[in-house]
Amino acid sequence: MNAMFRLLEGEVAQNPAGSWLSIGMIVVVFVFAYFFMIRPQKKQEKEVNNMRNALVVGDEITTIGGIIGKIVSIKDETLVLETSRDGTKIRILKSAVRCVDVHAEDAQN
Repeated sequence: MNAMFRLLEGEVAQNPAGSWLSIGMIVVVFVFAYFFMIRPQKKQEKEVNNMRNALVVGDEITTIGGIIGKIVSIKDETLVLETSRDGTKIRILKSAVRCVDVHAEDAQN
């Protein structure tokens, strides 16, 4: 094991610019990953959370399971959907909402 460290120390001593180049490449890869993978995903998560927090009674939504309904009531992390004209109601988590199809104020107009 010590022989391997000595070998690496010898390589760094022989070519210090090469070690800085390697470190620089690693930094570039992390910066690239942040700007093209992590940052857009966090932005999308923030938009989805804002959409779910802005839900109001009367919005027509679609769940991640494909259920379409109108919001009847909202509590902390759950909401009640009316899914048919018969008045069938389902209680779901806010995190199960995929998108808002019709906003309540648009439906009234």
